[in-house]
Amino acid sequence: MVRIRSSVFASCCLIIEVVGVALFLVGFFPLPPKSRAMKSRSSDIPAEPYAGYSSNWTNLPPPLFRRVVIMLVDAMRDDFVFGDNGKAFMPYTRHVLEQGTSHNFIAKAKPPTVTMPRIKALVTGSVPGFVDVIMNLNSPALLEDNLIWQAKDAGRRIVFYGDDTWLKLFPKHFVEHDGTTSFFVSDYKEVDNNVTRHLDDVLKREDWDMLILHYLGLDHIGHLTGPHSPLIGSKLKEMDDIVKKIHTALQSKEEVAASLPNLLVICGDHGMSETGSHGGSTDSEVRTPLVLISSAFPKKDSFIVPAYVEQTDITPTLAIGFGLPIPQNSLGHLILPVIERRSMREQLRLLHINGFQLSKLLQNSIPAYEKDPGFEMFRVSERLHGSWVKLYLEGNTSEVLTNLGRKVLQQYLDALRTMSSSLSKQLSQYDLYSMIVGAVIILQVLLLLLLSTSEALCSSAEFDVPLSSPLFSLLFYLLCLVLSAVHVIVCTSAESSCYFCKISWLMALGAIMLVSALFCVILSTIGKRCASWQSQTKSPSVTNSDWSELDILLLVGTLGHVLSLGASSFIEEEHQTWYFLLNTLCLALFQDVCRKYFLLPEHDLELSPCRRITSEDSTSSQQHSYRGRVQVPHYDDDKTKGATSPGFGADNLKWFALATPWITLVLCRLLRSLNQTGIKWAHRPDFGHWLTSSEHRAELSLLAATSLLLIFILVQRRCSLVSKIALALGLLGVYSYRAAIGNVVFPWQQVSKDISKGVIEARFVYVFVLGILFTGTKDLLKSQVISTDSKTRSVGLWEVYSGLVLLAALLFRPHNLPVLVFCLLIQNVMTQFIWTNLDYDAAQVTIMHYWFGQAFFYFQGNSNNIATVDISAGFVGLENYVEMPAVMLTAFATYAGPLLWAVYLVCYLSSESIRSPVAISHGCFCYALMRSIPVTVYIILVTVLRYHLFIWSVFSPKLLYEGMHAFITAAVCIFFTAMDRKQSIKT
Repeated sequence: MVRIRSSVFASCCLIIEVVGVALFLVGFFPLPPKSRAMKSRSSDIPAEPYAGYSSNWTNLPPPLFRRVVIMLVDAMRDDFVFGDNGKAFMPYTRHVLEQGTSHNFIAKAKPPTVTMPRIKALVTGSVPGFVDVIMNLNSPALLEDNLIWQAKDAGRRIVFYGDDTWLKLFPKHFVEHDGTTSFFVSDYKEVDNNVTRHLDDVLKREDWDMLILHYLGLDHIGHLTGPHSPLIGSKLKEMDDIVKKIHTALQSKEEVAASLPNLLVICGDHGMSETGSHGGSTDSEVRTPLVLISSAFPKKDSFIVPAYVEQTDITPTLAIGFGLPIPQNSLGHLILPVIERRSMREQLRLLHINGFQLSKLLQNSIPAYEKDPGFEMFRVSERLHGSWVKLYLEGNTSEVLTNLGRKVLQQYLDALRTMSSSLSKQLSQYDLYSMIVGAVIILQVLLLLLLSTSEALCSSAEFDVPLSSPLFSLLFYLLCLVLSAVHVIVCTSAESSCYFCKISWLMALGAIMLVSALFCVILSTIGKRCASWQSQTKSPSVTNSDWSELDILLLVGTLGHVLSLGASSFIEEEHQTWYFLLNTLCLALFQDVCRKYFLLPEHDLELSPCRRITSEDSTSSQQHSYRGRVQVPHYDDDKTKGATSPGFGADNLKWFALATPWITLVLCRLLRSLNQTGIKWAHRPDFGHWLTSSEHRAELSLLAATSLLLIFILVQRRCSLVSKIALALGLLGVYSYRAAIGNVVFPWQQVSKDISKGVIEARFVYVFVLGILFTGTKDLLKSQVISTDSKTRSVGLWEVYSGLVLLAALLFRPHNLPVLVFCLLIQNVMTQFIWTNLDYDAAQVTIMHYWFGQAFFYFQGNSNNIATVDISAGFVGLENYVEMPAVMLTAFATYAGPLLWAVYLVCYLSSESIRSPVAISHGCFCYALMRSIPVTVYIILVTVLRYHLFIWSVFSPKLLYEGMHAFITAAVCIFFTAMDRKQSIKT
């Protein structure tokens, strides 16, 4: 047996759980179907079908265009070109669309709609895996067959300017390039100027065949100010001027030299949500314009409503147009209008090449490919095509040949669409072995936490973990042997490679031993619990503690939320679940206040609605080892009242306590109006949109200044003098930073100045954030190592909390500062009038803090859609993209609500530890349990629903959020453990 502290045990469990979650994520997020060959070759091009003979068309068809210019505008959604914005700000482009030689389409992107996966889709024709959302931060070289490879191998000279993601994907493929970082979202001018400054020179030259331009300014404006910002119009006008410059230059070259026509492609990698972000699956994020301009196309008389195509269709179209083999893993099909002016024989030839490539990919991806409807249709099309070629070569010019040609053309198109659809459904080849191993580890951790609850929450917060006997038992070695045999069988017989099979045998053996040990510990714990329950049934003097109504609400609410995760609609609108639970909790707290102050007799006023435990009860309980009881001892309630409610008389305290739940309800209702979130109602206007519009900068400035003042008032009361000064200067720096980047204005500012990056102002704030955190950490180390002064530790904790509040104020957008103010206000009033005066135990308070933290996650405007992640927060104070600070700042800004409530919980439980020395241990254990339950259940649900229709648009983004939240919770629990004064591990 190993005697261990509850907090240490919970932290160890969460660390193991994070390992399991990581392993599950690696197995769950799959790679798209891949052809076994490395790269398409010209020799792989099929011959033209010819019934009974061999055709003389066996080579790769000649190119349709001499030069191709791809102008990719990041975050360009379809209405920016085809809607009112296009009419107002892109006059030249609209003129070409309405009266020029162009084809216009709306290209639909697949989620995740972030830049790097979309670039992969454009050049490979495949749909990148969802895990590319994470890889987007550090793009590795692309090793999959793609257009850039094919063009370079064919001797084409490629020039690139723009987003340096291309340079990471294709490090040695461009004869000339100039990259700009895509992650520094505060800059929307220089990133585009660095591209445009090369245009005049390169358009005059003849030493290139493909020119790729990736403009980033529009995307950065969206992240900064949203799609309805006045900056959008000027940026679209700038893009329109660039289109005019390129199109005019290409036309002039065609007039001078009689050669093949040139092609200008205007497209977007993804769209932009109504909040200015992207990553999700809403129409505004997946619909992008695709404009193909070339003298090879017929001239229009009027604007034609664009047809829909898939973004992956661009790849085979460009490959055919440039005379290149189609990349082997492309799922797209040729856009027919591009070749409609070619002869019928050429059109059928090109469609046959596309169909042959898709049929080969289908054979490599689907075992029963011969029964696939698309494959059968393609075989029929080939036979009809052969008959048509035979009639054509025999000189038949009758109407029979024309009708047969049209029939074959339509048959090919149907076959291409069906095969493409079948391949799209095969996007996921899950690594089930890794998923199962990860899920088993997570489930074992949850079972262990549940079985240990009664002892972990006893008054000593220490319990025996049965490690010694399982580690030296026969069952442990048998399990290791069996699981090792299973591992060998799976890794040697699996058709597809598994991640868990690729790791070293030493690591795999460690994981097998971990699973075996956890299983043995669970069995030993179950045996111990059974013995304990039997002894309790024989001893009538030991009774279980009664459950209060609040306990039932917390249990039912937690389980209800977990069960709701099985429905896609509840995941999309999860914020509604937490808002409902929070409102219900406030009503339950009001009921407890009424019961204490109005329903209990006068001599019972000192008792809480929850059963309190006196010192005598505690001593009696210790004699029974607290088996089956979940109790926290409290001491000397009068001292606590005097300490926590200064300046309030008994009558005033009563009325303030009655008002607190209603004040909380009002504040939460105001926060709901600030940010619309979720999916169904995210497009509706809210107070945040009103504040961020350019006409209301004065109101936003006043709100931001007032919020920062209130933050100082609410935080400074428990800080040291030095920290108070640092906090005041830091908050002043926050306002200066927002004024520098143009979000708010100074009262004395007469004219609007140019928007800057605000680097100096932000770094000024960082100095005070680090200073406050350093002061708090110093006090914590002093209290933990040198002295046991609880006051020093309490001050240190509060200063750490104050530093995090200042950091959140810097990273939050100005209209979101009221979220931070209301968070602080609710924490203060609930502490003074509810949690302490009603004498709730550590477990109840922890669960309430967890609920509040989850609700404030959504009050910030977050959702289970990746598009709501504010990546601009990761670049506050940075001149260039630095990966680790950017990731950490973005994660903190996203999870600021849960983190601030968790750290405040540590501060609260630490201050209350005079009455309950084990409060922090209990809080740590409950916090770990509250996070483990939804993670485990959700992972089981997504495993079962992995072929659900909304698995990629709804369930997968939520899984990423859950994985990140599990990691953050593990860090929080480690902080809990570090603050636990009575850590102990006894053998």
